[in-house]
Amino acid sequence: MDMHTVRVGTASVTPSDVMAVARGGARVELTEEALEALRTARGFIEDLAAKPDPVYGVSTGFGALAVRHIGQDLRARLQRNIVRSHAAGMGPGVEREVVRALMFLRLKTLASGRTGVRAEVAQTMAAVLNAGIAPVVHEYGSLGCSGDLAPLSHCALTLMGEGEAEGPDGAVRPAGELLAEHGIAPVELREKEGLALLNGTDGMLGMLLMACEDLARLFTSADIAAALTLEALLGTDRVLAAELHAIRPHPGQAASAANMLKVLEGSAMTGHHQTGWDGVPAAPRVQDAYSVRCAPQVAGAGRDTLAHARTVAERELAAAVDNPVVLPDGRVESNGNFHGAPVAYVLDFLAVAAADLASIAERRTDRLLDRNRSHGLPPFLAQDPGVDSGLMIAQYTQAALVSELKRLAVPASADSIPSSAMQEDHVSMGWSAARKLRTAVDGLNRVVAVELYAATRALELREASGAGLTGGAAGRAVVRALREAGAEGPGEDRFLAPDLAVAEDFVRSGALVRSAESVTGVLR
Repeated sequence: MDMHTVRVGTASVTPSDVMAVARGGARVELTEEALEALRTARGFIEDLAAKPDPVYGVSTGFGALAVRHIGQDLRARLQRNIVRSHAAGMGPGVEREVVRALMFLRLKTLASGRTGVRAEVAQTMAAVLNAGIAPVVHEYGSLGCSGDLAPLSHCALTLMGEGEAEGPDGAVRPAGELLAEHGIAPVELREKEGLALLNGTDGMLGMLLMACEDLARLFTSADIAAALTLEALLGTDRVLAAELHAIRPHPGQAASAANMLKVLEGSAMTGHHQTGWDGVPAAPRVQDAYSVRCAPQVAGAGRDTLAHARTVAERELAAAVDNPVVLPDGRVESNGNFHGAPVAYVLDFLAVAAADLASIAERRTDRLLDRNRSHGLPPFLAQDPGVDSGLMIAQYTQAALVSELKRLAVPASADSIPSSAMQEDHVSMGWSAARKLRTAVDGLNRVVAVELYAATRALELREASGAGLTGGAAGRAVVRALREAGAEGPGEDRFLAPDLAVAEDFVRSGALVRSAESVTGVLR
């Protein structure tokens, strides 16, 4: 595990802090400021607990059962019971990085001093993170309202020494055993603490932050792949000129066009509208197809959607989501800030953007493979068409992925199923939106990888054609790096899946962006 330490105070943490803990295994440490805020807020809760007046979450039941006043002799049991009963998830366990993000973001809210838990509870959560213990959190159970209740309940159950968790070695074992091995005492929950551990949008927010990081890399990767396809199709780079994009001033569009121009700099392949790959005059072509010409407009719209999603994520990072919440003057007030709509909407927006980016990438790949539209490239980029099938079925795989991404673009946040005896009668489905976005991001990575693999093969075929066409330095650097990574170039048919797997990892690891930037400098 990374020994980098993220300090958690009463102020907001940053997206990079979340990535460091979730993906980098960074340790966490509560500041003295946070511990003091926790102690102050806890004092308010204990004062209220001593009074006869009912306070939601402190001396009442939960949800539709909030009408019952709970006496002091049953309050510890009440808090234990909410965790046990709400830890009702089903299905496979979610990824370790999601669980770590979920716990870290809940810890961030506890440290704000707005939840009223004791400092010991927050310190135990930090200790569990630092020990590399990840509670088993299941795929299904959250409606994205009243927080990610079931996922957070499974995390709280681990703090109590109950349920199952994954140790630092990846083995799933009883949580109590893992806590004991690391010298962590299980917490005994008191008034409000069970509820405070469950009532946040932390799961969907954590997945949003990770999706934003992944999509930023994928938008740049898609720009590179689109540029190489334009180059291989002998398209024109004049449509990428800054002055053309300035008259429709969407910042994402301008960024994508600028990236493509950088990748194409110095290419001798662009702009050959009147000739084929062997220099023989071809039918006049004054414009490229939409999938090539409009690449910056589509990828740029996705970039702008990503920018909006990041704004929402940063606002949510600055929030302290709980119900009821402890205010600075000591009042404890019920609220609806746990509703996941703001996060759910942008998760769905990003799924739409991912699907459309995949769709246009697949159309470009299809043009590279179709001899009637590829301007002189061999059918399916095969060595001996008819004997060899080339990349025919790679495009089938890409099309299947795009079809799935289109299904995943159907918004989860447009759905709502009432729960808790109609007390919670409108929910966000934000957790579901986050889960399907993770699948969509994974699919988009593969789609971009297939376009990249086809475009690099096409570029090599152009340069080997004898027509004297040479590609730009950035494209040649990408081809060289991809081949060095293990994806083979043109030739007779072979077992293709391993090459596509290499291309997939090449995109996912950021190697594609790094190889292009070795020539272009930083791409946006």
